[in-house]
Order: sequence, then structure tokens, then C-alpha cells
Amino acid sequence: MGKRLNEVAKLVDKSKFYAIEEASALVKETAKAKFDETIELHIKLGIDPKQSDQIVRGTVSLPHGIGKTRKVAVLAKGEKQKEAEAAGADVVGSDELIENISKNNLDFDVLVATPDVMKDLSKVAKILGPKGLMPNPKSGTVTFDIAKTVTELKEGRVEYKNDSFGIIHVPVGRASFEKEKLADNIKTLIEAVAKAKPSSAKGMYVRSVSVSSTMGPGIFVEHKI
Repeated sequence: MGKRLNEVAKLVDKSKFYAIEEASALVKETAKAKFDETIELHIKLGIDPKQSDQIVRGTVSLPHGIGKTRKVAVLAKGEKQKEAEAAGADVVGSDELIENISKNNLDFDVLVATPDVMKDLSKVAKILGPKGLMPNPKSGTVTFDIAKTVTELKEGRVEYKNDSFGIIHVPVGRASFEKEKLADNIKTLIEAVAKAKPSSAKGMYVRSVSVSSTMGPGIFVEHKI
């Protein structure tokens, strides 16, 4: 570890599980980089990630957003394009949007599509898929409810999904956030993941919860799930 990380690591008791409010204050204290570090929550689950019926995935709207305005693109036709524009989508289109994607012009952070145009995206699936940009019903990005979806994505809706080790990693704000807002976001995400427990998952569902800044050490968080 570098000198800076060694110094901030001394602030954290690795044997302690901190209350959410304590952890929120401490993670801000350990964020000493020269930029506004992202605060990320990590939830280790007691699931078998190789079993398709134990995948934990969903979306949740964090009450205070994540401190970043995402560029939202919408693939739709007719009135749904107007709906997307009115809701504040950054990029709206149909065939011309697919053409741009085929040229690797991906000037957006998330892509939303209406169900009737999903078949057209097969042409660029190999470009969108590896970058995690392919719309998916489970992530709420394949929908006819365009206005609501665009608004929620702009305001801080995030997707969570376990990785191959059964761990969920989700941004919950920035180091510049007030500790109370970080705590609210953390509570909201933990509650959402708790409700998403697969019926086939046995034993302890949540093994551990920790929070960290981009350049800071992990801080274990108390949880009752």
C-alpha cells in the first residue's frame, strides 16, 4: 500500500462492524484523494452464482442519487421518441441511433429501448453486450414506460447484480455527499437487496457488507438480514 492509503487505513478498525451512520462518516474521512471519490457499497451474498435461479439482480432509486448525471439514450419510434425527449433523454433515435452504435459511437451511459425495437438491436449486440449497455427487461431498460424510466435514471436509479463471486458492487454517492445522505442511500440499497433474496438461496443470505471510497480502505457495516 502507498503512504496515503497506509495513513487512512489506520482510521479503520478492521475487527469492527460499524453502524451505517458511523460508516458513512468514516468513509468520508478516509477519502483523501484530490478528486471527489465515488463511494461504493459491497455486499457479499450467500448464494451460488453458478445457479441461474440464485442470481440477484434488480434496480433501485437511491433517494439522493449517486452524484453523477448519466447520459441516457433511448431507442424508440414515433410518439415514444417525443416522450423520451420531453423526459430529458440525451440521445433519442431509431435506425440512425443503431447506425451510430455500429460505428462505436457510444456517447451515452445507459441505453433504454422499447420492446418493439429490441429485435433491431441484434445487429449491434456484440458491441453493446461487452460494455454492459444492452437493454434488458430485468434491469428495467426495456420498457414502454419511457418517461418514468428516463426520469428515474437521471435522478439516481441504479442497477445491482451479483458478480461471479456472489458479490454486489454498487456506487451509493460521492465523498462530497453529506454523511446523512450517504447513510440514506446505503440503507435503501441494502433493503432492496434483502427483498431480492432468491427463494432457492439457503442459509445466511448476506455474509458481509462493506463500504469504501475509490482510493480508500474497506469499512465493514452492520447489517441485520
